[in-house]
Amino acid sequence: MTETKNVSLQERLQARFSGQILAAKTDRNEVTIEVAGDALHDIGLAIRDEPAFAFQILIDLCAVDYQAYGQENGDEASWAGKRFAVVYHLLSINNNERLRVRVWLDDLAPRVVTMTDVWAVANWYEREAFDLFGVMFDGHPDLRRILTDYGFIGHPFRKDFPLWGNVEMRYDAEKGRVVYEPVSIEPRINQPKVIRHDHRYMGRASNDEVSGA
Repeated sequence: MTETKNVSLQERLQARFSGQILAAKTDRNEVTIEVAGDALHDIGLAIRDEPAFAFQILIDLCAVDYQAYGQENGDEASWAGKRFAVVYHLLSINNNERLRVRVWLDDLAPRVVTMTDVWAVANWYEREAFDLFGVMFDGHPDLRRILTDYGFIGHPFRKDFPLWGNVEMRYDAEKGRVVYEPVSIEPRINQPKVIRHDHRYMGRASNDEVSGA
């Protein structure tokens, strides 16, 4: 796949969906477009069925939580955009092209239309995004948890979900069923307990001194 071909795809998309694509770029030989949630379904049908695009395969669908994005470098104000997004990775075998489609969602109530009637494989992907991130997919035929159990509280891939969870489960012999209780472990942050002052942790100058150089 050449850079020229990807730029051509970007131009074709922008020409075909003028006013519906919020942003588009080509990076590392792959085109990414951003679309509004209310335009997603129509655009999905078009890029699947029109020969100029023919993106008949949905490779992956995932949700993203951008909370604290960029703060690993200590810049707390580095991200000012929306918190949640859903990203669709598409493949056109006919045209040998790939496309990434991103939809931004509401921070407090993230939801978007289901794409199960466009790409059937979206069914379980959307259930996974609902389970792990709490994204609602309007019109999904069977939107329920797929990885966690029915009594699970919260969505474990959200950045604000506690590492130790919210509840713990055990089997109660007297009740004859599994019960859920508040987490009993004490939250903690793991820190190294042992600091070794030997050659593995010494600088080059110190190593030279140890070796007699």
